[in-house]
Amino acid sequence: MKRPVQQLALVDCNNFYVSCERVFRPDLAKVPIVVLSNNDGCVVSRSNEAKAMGIRMGQPWFECKALAEERGILAMSSNYALYADLSNRVMNILSDYGPQHEVYSIDECFVDLTGIPKLREVSYAMRQRVMMWTGIPVCVGIGPTKTLAKLANHVAKKHPRSRGVFNYNALTDDQKTRLLQRIPAEEVWGVGHKLTQKLARHGVHSVHDLRQAHVPTLRAEFGVVMEKIQRELQEMPCIELQEIQPDRQQIISSRSFGKMVTELPVLQDALSTFVANACAKLRAQGSHASVIQVFLQTNRFRKDLPQYMPSLAVPLPYPTNDSLEVNRWAGYLCERMFKPEYQYKKAGIMLSEISPVTQRQGDLLEPETTSNAKLMQALDKLNQRYGRGTVKVSTQGAFKGWQMRQELRSPNYTTAWDDVPLV
Repeated sequence: MKRPVQQLALVDCNNFYVSCERVFRPDLAKVPIVVLSNNDGCVVSRSNEAKAMGIRMGQPWFECKALAEERGILAMSSNYALYADLSNRVMNILSDYGPQHEVYSIDECFVDLTGIPKLREVSYAMRQRVMMWTGIPVCVGIGPTKTLAKLANHVAKKHPRSRGVFNYNALTDDQKTRLLQRIPAEEVWGVGHKLTQKLARHGVHSVHDLRQAHVPTLRAEFGVVMEKIQRELQEMPCIELQEIQPDRQQIISSRSFGKMVTELPVLQDALSTFVANACAKLRAQGSHASVIQVFLQTNRFRKDLPQYMPSLAVPLPYPTNDSLEVNRWAGYLCERMFKPEYQYKKAGIMLSEISPVTQRQGDLLEPETTSNAKLMQALDKLNQRYGRGTVKVSTQGAFKGWQMRQELRSPNYTTAWDDVPLV
């Protein structure tokens, strides 16, 4: 019996950060908007109006600030609390539409619609419900593989006639060929600009060219990943849905500072915050770490300043997810690396050698250490209930100067009572 063609939908939120900002500001519906990265550094989301004015993704804010002022483009700081909450609401809605789904990123979700009758009507109903319940516009691309679903979503966004839904599976073979001939290879998921240049040297310019390319050449030049992409374009699924995200094998927590830091206590304060975030993630997935690495960085873009980018890693005495224990080691490593003659722009920690807490092996030669497990559990519950950072260690939050600039941030409409607008 022939297996039915997989109807895999990629649902992608349109200009997600901008769309989130517009949910509680309907007066911004037609206003050109850009959302800026940490410390208001560069553009990470653009409205269609801002795109039409030539604002590029990733463009530094200082480069386009004059144009923004001239053309009336509104700039906003990233509001990650708002974006994460609205993302969760969108993903909860999408989970109702198929037996399997995978949250791929903050604004993308794969939904398996195989066997669902009236697929076109369901897809439009999905868009409508997300818009009605959250205010976030989405587009739906459907294909037999993840790669083709992603490509179908690209078509749904770019072509108004699709009205936000495009099903690659509904095309004839001739229609598929003509479509793929018109789409540049760089639009394929996992290819990008650099690989496109290399592919062009082999005569691969369009998605169709990549689909038909000589397999041994692809494998020899680009490896097995590109071969998988090609097979996906040939409608052979090679990338499965991941309903349960695998536990992280490394956890990195870092941030650029709002202004240069020159004092050791301020650096240690920042690292305490990074440790708290990383250890909370460890505990959430039921894991502990055996190695901690701390790194400091000066501003590499400031050629007028001396540069210093140290990094130190040490094995922890025993695997742990205890914020207090990890924080002590982070402070110690920071003190060892710190040199007062430098100005620091960024710092961070990385936890590695991560394993489930159930796999901890005791040491017969060392006494059992006092555990803060109950304390950490209470801390996590309080922070989950009242907001991250409500309860913290004594070395955390004493200094504010290092925290990132968010001068243009909108209120946390959905996660903070004080920010709820009064009508």
